[in-house]
Amino acid sequence: MSEELFSALDHLAATSTVVIDRPRGSAHPRYPAAIYPLDYGYLDGTVSADGDGIDLFRGSAVGNGVVAMAVIADIDKKDVEVKILLECTADEIATAAAFLRDTLGLGTTVWRREVS
Repeated sequence: MSEELFSALDHLAATSTVVIDRPRGSAHPRYPAAIYPLDYGYLDGTVSADGDGIDLFRGSAVGNGVVAMAVIADIDKKDVEVKILLECTADEIATAAAFLRDTLGLGTTVWRREVS
């Protein structure tokens, strides 16, 4: 994955307000048994494929910026979306991917930022 893409995502995250509307431990609005393992929200003032703000998971590695992105395919909604993984540790990236794939049943691929 290109560094230019991650730099652009860093810029979007740095110039937008992060809104956490589903804090870690809260239930998914459509699937109450699905509990968010990380803070989940969006970048205010941005637009994603679904017309809402760009979705994100926020982890505990404050200052790391955008460390990965998940591309998901939802066959029920018949859409594809990108979700930013902001300030996540390696374990938190794996946790977010497992939540999307195993808990929510979404086709999920995660691209991690290359670090030198």
